[in-house]
Amino acid sequence: MIAVRSALAALALAGLLPANAFAQDRPVELAAEITVDAVGQVAGAGGRAVRALTNIDLTADIDLGAIAAWQGAKAHIYVLDNRGARPNDSIGTIQGVDNIEVPDAGLRLFEAWVEQDLGSGASLRMGLYDVNSEFYANDAAGLLIAPPFGIGSELAATGPNGPSIFPSSALAARLHVPLGASGTFVRLGVVNARASTLGDEGGVDFSFRDGVLLIAEVGQGEGRLRGSLGAWTYTRNPEDLIETKPDGTPLREASRGVYGVLEGDLMSGESRTLTAFLRVGLSESHATPFRAGFQAGLYMAPALPGRPDSQVSLGVHHAWTGNHYRDLMRAQGEEPGDESTVELTLSDRILPWLALQPDVQWIHNPGAYRNAPDALLAILRTTISF
Repeated sequence: MIAVRSALAALALAGLLPANAFAQDRPVELAAEITVDAVGQVAGAGGRAVRALTNIDLTADIDLGAIAAWQGAKAHIYVLDNRGARPNDSIGTIQGVDNIEVPDAGLRLFEAWVEQDLGSGASLRMGLYDVNSEFYANDAAGLLIAPPFGIGSELAATGPNGPSIFPSSALAARLHVPLGASGTFVRLGVVNARASTLGDEGGVDFSFRDGVLLIAEVGQGEGRLRGSLGAWTYTRNPEDLIETKPDGTPLREASRGVYGVLEGDLMSGESRTLTAFLRVGLSESHATPFRAGFQAGLYMAPALPGRPDSQVSLGVHHAWTGNHYRDLMRAQGEEPGDESTVELTLSDRILPWLALQPDVQWIHNPGAYRNAPDALLAILRTTISF
């Protein structure tokens, strides 16, 4: 607790938070969460060593109307720190196995945006922004640990450094417009194609030399049946995986796609909620391994009698690899396939500030190698919240 409060105080000293952020009479909401995962492979071709990794989230939500007389405005600051091992180095999937694993450990300014209320529920956000915080997201998939349940792999694999999602964000503008009082909405986003923030090499990219990601989503966010449809494209085409021009330089091909998200309450009440979800995405596969994918699952809470904070989720995700990626694998002497995972996870709050979450994943064709032995993975997630 002391260490986390010290980190938040350091943000205030750095000017990222107002100096009086800890005062009880100020409209500033601070939060911190520490996640520790112990990941071990039970079966498969990789090693059996248990690998530990950590994620620390520090957030501040600020009412700018009360603090700076900026009416209808609020700010959000989100700092990430990630350390530890990379379990997927051993398991070798192309989609990942743990949603807090990062390529490079370190401290990052993940989000720093200002939102202006435009009236009638419409709003505009500008700044460092996580695309997956609002686009291609649904609550029922949120408990599962495998990364594709956060955002589909066919979009997550795009961009020169990945899109503006965990763990590196980019400068963006997002417009949200509700359509009446029924929960229907439209969202539009314009996002720097190169994800790079404070803490990454080079810091925040202001050049926009790689173009932008344009993304749009229309959806229904209320009621027993909820869903959305989205589409995205990059303004600058990336290099093709294998095709080249006559002079040998790579061809540049379009990078674009569509996705749909649907979730519905099969059972809803004070005693228990059971929700099912389905997500499907399609994309051009000239520059990434994926041409399509889906995620589906069930979420139930509470999961255990007498345990009101217990949750359980069962999910499956599958990714279809594209022809160009398959040709690349064949050129390397490998037999290509598709990759799928079944995940079962259970979470319960043991103390008001402590939750434990055992998780099991079975992975078919890890790495999209057709002849690769299936892998069995066990994770224990410990979450401390302040």
